[in-house]
Amino acid sequence: MTTIDETAFARLEKEGRLLNAVHKGPTERAGRFGFRGEIALKFASQFADEKRPPELSADQVIAIAQVGQPDIPFLAAYLHSFESLDAFAEVLNGLLSPEGKYFLFCNNIDLLSKYDVEIDGVTFHILPIDEATVYNELLELLYLDKTSLKRASTAGKIDALADAAHRFADSYEGIAYAEGLKRMGPVRNRNENRPV
Repeated sequence: MTTIDETAFARLEKEGRLLNAVHKGPTERAGRFGFRGEIALKFASQFADEKRPPELSADQVIAIAQVGQPDIPFLAAYLHSFESLDAFAEVLNGLLSPEGKYFLFCNNIDLLSKYDVEIDGVTFHILPIDEATVYNELLELLYLDKTSLKRASTAGKIDALADAAHRFADSYEGIAYAEGLKRMGPVRNRNENRPV
C-alpha cells in the first residue's frame, strides 16, 4: 500500500499544508499517490490552540507523486492572484522538477493570455480561468472527454489528468515573474453577476 511518507508530499503533510482533501491516497496506478484539495501557502497567526484557515492558499489542487521519487511530476492549482506564484514556488521549492508539468490557473490573468514563467529552473504554465474549475479547464486543455471520465473514481480521474499532462508539449510566451506582476489585472470577484 502506497503511503504519503514514501512520496514527495511527505514534507507538505508534515508541515500541515495539505488541507480539505477530496482525495489523499493511492491512485489506481501502482506506486502513485494522488492529492486533490488545497495547499496552504501562508498560515494565519494562531492564538492558543484555535485552528484558523490559511491566509493564503493554492486551491483546487490536483497533483501526483511517485513512491521513492523526490519530486512532484504533475500539479495543477487555482491561484486567486498571479502575485501568489512567488509564495507558491517558495513553499514547493525542492519538490518540483524542470521536467514536471505545472499548470496554475490565475483569477487576474487576461482571458486571452497564457504565459510560461520560470522560477529556479521550474516552468509554470500560467493560464486564465474562465469561471470554471481547474478540473474542467484541464479537461479542455488536455483534450480529455468529460463523459468518458464520468464513471471514473476520483483516483482514476487524477490518473487520467496526470497521464495526459505528461504528454503535454505546448509552450507559451515566456515572461519573468516581475513582468507578470506588471501585466496582471485586478482580482475579479468570481461571484459578481450571479443570481442570489
